[in-house]
Amino acid sequence: MRYIGMPLARREDRDLLTGRARRVADLEIPGTLELAFARSPVPHAVVRGVDVAAALKEEGVAGAWSAADLPYLAARTVPGEEGTPPWPLLATGRVRYPGEALAVVAGGTRAHAEDGAEAVRLNLEPLPFTRIDQPRTSGAPSTPGTPPTPGDSWTAGTPPTAGDSWTAGTPRLFGDPLAAQAPRLFDDRDNLAAARTFGRPADDVFATAPVVVEAAYREQLLLPTSLEPRAILVDPGRDHRLTVWVSHQAQHRLRDALATALGLDRERIRVIVPATGGAFGAKSQTYPEYLVAALLAVHLGRPVRWCEDRAEAMLAGPRGRGQHQRVRLAADEDGTILAYELLVDADIGAYPHLGAFVPMMTGAMSTGAYRTPRVHTRVRCVLTNTAPTTSYRGAGRPEAAYALERTVDRLARRLGLDPAELRRRNFIRPDQYPYLTPTGRTYDSGDYAAALDRALAAVGYDEIRAEQARRREDGGAPLGVGIATYVERSGGPPDSDEFGSVEACPDGTFIARVGSTSTGQGHFTAFAQVVASVLDVEVDRVRVVEGDTGEVPYGFATFGSRSMQVGGAALWRAAEALVAAARRRCAELLGVGEEDVSYTAGRLVVGGASHPGLQGDAETGPLDVEVGPLPGLPVGELVARTGPLRADEIVAPPQAFPYGAHVAVVEVDPDLGTVHVRQLVAVDDYGVVVNPMIVAGQGHGSIAQGLGQALYEQAVIGGNGLPHASTLLDYLLPTAADMPPVTLLGTATPNPNTPLGAKGAGEAGCIGIPPAIVNAVCDALDIDHIDMPLTPAAVWEATTGARRRG
Repeated sequence: MRYIGMPLARREDRDLLTGRARRVADLEIPGTLELAFARSPVPHAVVRGVDVAAALKEEGVAGAWSAADLPYLAARTVPGEEGTPPWPLLATGRVRYPGEALAVVAGGTRAHAEDGAEAVRLNLEPLPFTRIDQPRTSGAPSTPGTPPTPGDSWTAGTPPTAGDSWTAGTPRLFGDPLAAQAPRLFDDRDNLAAARTFGRPADDVFATAPVVVEAAYREQLLLPTSLEPRAILVDPGRDHRLTVWVSHQAQHRLRDALATALGLDRERIRVIVPATGGAFGAKSQTYPEYLVAALLAVHLGRPVRWCEDRAEAMLAGPRGRGQHQRVRLAADEDGTILAYELLVDADIGAYPHLGAFVPMMTGAMSTGAYRTPRVHTRVRCVLTNTAPTTSYRGAGRPEAAYALERTVDRLARRLGLDPAELRRRNFIRPDQYPYLTPTGRTYDSGDYAAALDRALAAVGYDEIRAEQARRREDGGAPLGVGIATYVERSGGPPDSDEFGSVEACPDGTFIARVGSTSTGQGHFTAFAQVVASVLDVEVDRVRVVEGDTGEVPYGFATFGSRSMQVGGAALWRAAEALVAAARRRCAELLGVGEEDVSYTAGRLVVGGASHPGLQGDAETGPLDVEVGPLPGLPVGELVARTGPLRADEIVAPPQAFPYGAHVAVVEVDPDLGTVHVRQLVAVDDYGVVVNPMIVAGQGHGSIAQGLGQALYEQAVIGGNGLPHASTLLDYLLPTAADMPPVTLLGTATPNPNTPLGAKGAGEAGCIGIPPAIVNAVCDALDIDHIDMPLTPAAVWEATTGARRRG
């Protein structure tokens, strides 16, 4: 039975829709204490004192602690790469970003804990702070105010107003963290956390090229706004074996980090990921709050839970994107690309975490879909007084695609070429694979022109160009069409692996265990389809187990579009290994050669199924073997007779390189500055697709997030260094009403490096949609560029500027 390619309904949805699925906040363990944190109201300050006395007097408060009150905690930091600055669990000596935790309060309810946290008194001496300068964004607050004077004390619940600006004589903002006079976040190092180059400089090409396009772009900071914020519940247990329930993407990694921080053997810690309300990359790390919760649970001998609320997430939660880019693109007069240079300064916030890794993916994938002979990318990861950045859906690939695709459109504009034709002239050809890019990636397969042609046909490209020409001649709302082609890498870091296991049960069912973790992707359905297809059994006979270190011995993680590509491949191999093991055991049981035993539809057949051994013997009795259209020995019966049967596999296939072409059609109201997205078409190649319905859902979701970055979202930092947004009224997200008509299509170039042939899926919309929409708006207004997000104010300003120049 082949379930590959079948759009089966997600088996997990019934529990999610009926409320039977339990998230961390829903779990009930008697005696659980709820945590809240007292956080810094300023971006950078010396910590002169943290007084929790008033918090201890609040009703329902069971305890309140600063780092000074918990010496065993103060000596620990978040595990990180060797040589990176330490990230304290509770700030001591200095705070480095708004919302950094200074104290923790435990209460019988979350409300009690929050009341206690608001009563904590903080004595902070503000310091000069730094961020990478960002252009002024319409809608950001500009009302001057007076922040606390250096040396003042505040209660943790009354931070300065988010729109305030520092007054004369108080600490000021430095817009270049790498400048000599910029304040250092750490005394023993400058603000350059990491740097790397890809390819080699091409100054000689730029000096002689007939055409050179130069540009600068900004990838604004975003908030990874999953439906469920971060959450963790730690039960120390009576036997001193910790059980941790957490909304997370990498349970084994978190288990190991907890073991390191607590000084425990990792076998004494069990991490379980219950139903999770989204993650988008931001829940694959270890955060200080997780370690504080675990340490307090051990210290108090009671269950402890921290559930981040939305305001907390918007103040102190991780950010995504945050790059400032400068590019150069050289070409011949006919549009043949000769060289490309990308210089990136990435804002990674106050502490290098995964934020220092993600920008390197921008450098690695900077070449896109084009056969560019010379490429040079320099990436600098810069420390700033903002919340740390992390991986966010796409994680480095959206930034790479945006810089390149915007610049290719500007090259087409300079040369007077159709942007689709310019791309066709420069695509890597199908006969050039495997293709080694100048940045060191080996593309496995692809037909980029075919994807683009299908997208253009679906959107009616020629008709839209004709309509655009008529409007420009006769009048009408400006109409634009934007194209973006992309190549991404999927599978996680190079050489990363994943665990898969398939076990046969006596009742004829199978258990599939995998190291991946679902945060909403439909793993319990899609992984069952893979195993059922290999075993040739009904999909309902396969049960998937994941997200539990007590059930699954090893796992890498779920991020980077790797679950089906790597986890699915591991399960495929494990299912094949199970069949081989079953054949060997059956041959031993019956005293025949392994080559005489075949496997079909969950049964083992010897020759013509008439072997006398199938009748059993005096000791075991007759084997329960049906005779008829499906003769042979059921695998479940084999297990019942001979004992457990299980096959484990760990696979580490090379990275894969999904690709696609996205096209946006927009209309712009030049008087209001509003952008109406009339149509979006996405043609993506994910290799072999296991469940088209699930993949389509991933496509719609990633397109919604790409639309959000292009038109709405930005984590604005005020002139006082504080985040502007404290609720979703201040941080716009696309709703169902904002979604335009979307056409999802695909091509299928199988991944040649896995038995399943799947490539990663689910991040494409975040990669291709932002440049497609910005290209379309620039095309409609006949201008070079507008920085995201394309708010009405930004578009109106660009429109009036174009009119003045005209």
